[in-house]
Amino acid sequence: MVLQGRLNGKQKAAVLLVALGPDRAAEVFKYLREDEIEQLTLEIANIGKVTNEAKQNVIEEFHQMCVAQEYISHGGIDYAKEVLEKALGSQKALEIINRLTSTLQVRPFEFVRKTEPAQLINFIQNEHSQTIALIMAYLRPEQSAAIISSLPPEKQIDIARRIATMDRTSPDVIHDVERVLEKQLSSLVTMDYTSAGGIQNVVDILNCVDRGTEKNILESLEEQDPELAEEIKLRMFVFEDILTLDNRSIQRVIREVDNKELALALKGSSQEVAEIIYKNMSTRMADMIKEDIEYMGPVRLRDVEEAQQKIVNIIRKLEETGEIIISRGGGDEIIV
Repeated sequence: MVLQGRLNGKQKAAVLLVALGPDRAAEVFKYLREDEIEQLTLEIANIGKVTNEAKQNVIEEFHQMCVAQEYISHGGIDYAKEVLEKALGSQKALEIINRLTSTLQVRPFEFVRKTEPAQLINFIQNEHSQTIALIMAYLRPEQSAAIISSLPPEKQIDIARRIATMDRTSPDVIHDVERVLEKQLSSLVTMDYTSAGGIQNVVDILNCVDRGTEKNILESLEEQDPELAEEIKLRMFVFEDILTLDNRSIQRVIREVDNKELALALKGSSQEVAEIIYKNMSTRMADMIKEDIEYMGPVRLRDVEEAQQKIVNIIRKLEETGEIIISRGGGDEIIV
């Protein structure tokens, strides 16, 4: 089949990947979900030949949308439209913006993300916990961490739970909350709607707060919702985060880990993690671990992940007993 004329979105994506070549297309695939990869692979298989005109049109459209998106990220949709109008004319600019905004999701509360946390706290600290949770779910983790750290302990717990259990929020509700904040902060925003909240969101926030705030929230959540608290704790420190530990802490962890478990965990780790672990053990022990990995042969990813999780559990236990310190963004990072 030779593609020409009007193409749908999937066909355009397939044509673009073909034009990029196998190496660059493979890099793009790394950022896609499995179902997206399957759909695009099927489209690519069905393309057959692509006319030069179709390929050129797709590349040009992609470039225009990239440029427009760059303008949007710097100055908003109105700014992007103004620049594109001057460069391409009103009609062409409108076509590009319409194509882009039909798929682009501009995060709600974007104007709030540009506000200093200290200023924002004054506006929202007396709001209902659900309202604060909704706003925080759309902020950067470090902003949300500063806000939640400034709230009373009982409110911290309630808000963390609400963020973790949040799924999708009605666009009307988001719009109402935005309108009130927009008026208070005297800002202007152009927005669309998207989902936010969830466990990973509260994990990102807790990874930025001080240890006292984190402990207060997790201990209370353990009483209210043990399963939720456990899920949050499991995600708060992952195996690759070993890179954030100091050498003494890594050496302490190594002493607690079985060599076979460590070899299995390193089988699927990044080179940086492997190197920092080898650096913190004797040359003889490092050679033994490397030899175990070499003779291990193929292993299931599930087994590797289980071994890595066992080591993560050891790290968290050592932190709880005060034997090691996990670096965080809060004030407790100062060590004396």
